[in-house]
Amino acid sequence: MADYQPTSRRPIAEIFRLTAGSATRFCVRAGIQPDTISYFSIAAAAAAAVCFCRSLGHPALLLVAPLFCFLRLWCNMLDGMVALAAGSASGRGEILNDLPDRVSDVVIFIGAAHSGWMQPLLGYWAAIMSLGTAYVGTLGQAVGVRREFGGIMSKPWRMVTLSLGAWVTFGCFVWQHSSVILVRLSLLDWTCVLIVAGCVETCAVRLRDILRALQVKNGAR
Repeated sequence: MADYQPTSRRPIAEIFRLTAGSATRFCVRAGIQPDTISYFSIAAAAAAAVCFCRSLGHPALLLVAPLFCFLRLWCNMLDGMVALAAGSASGRGEILNDLPDRVSDVVIFIGAAHSGWMQPLLGYWAAIMSLGTAYVGTLGQAVGVRREFGGIMSKPWRMVTLSLGAWVTFGCFVWQHSSVILVRLSLLDWTCVLIVAGCVETCAVRLRDILRALQVKNGAR
């Protein structure tokens, strides 16, 4: 469907688009389908989760897990770019572009929850709130305005925050051979607390922007 234009596209910084330019052209020439890239993003998320789960016995995996998180993000960007470049963008493609993101969010945070470096409940709350921010973002599209991507804890920043928490945890482990505890919570606990708090703010920002867009739309009638 070469004439199809996606109804919502996440803003992507130009510097990140440049990293996928060659890969996009290669995928188009090789006939690699955007759906395949979307599914591969789930595999990258699963690899991150496995690294987190095994990291208590092998702390160096705290350095590796975030790399798979970033690979997941890169694939999430690449699939849409390939679809547009190949002229294969479609409504079905939008679903397959978004649904793997939600699976990846849950898989990664559950992996972190069972890493042994944190309280599992906080990891599960981070997973729940990740789904919540995405759901709230799509409400605008559902009611006839636009999908919202605003807020401080969007998908890329959730992954950046978790990655920083993992790397700092590893650094502290190497430094003093134990997990740093602050007010009964580990560094990864505090990381997930920060993610949950950021997701609450993000939901509020997106709801506010959706309501404003609805007011503008209704006022124009």
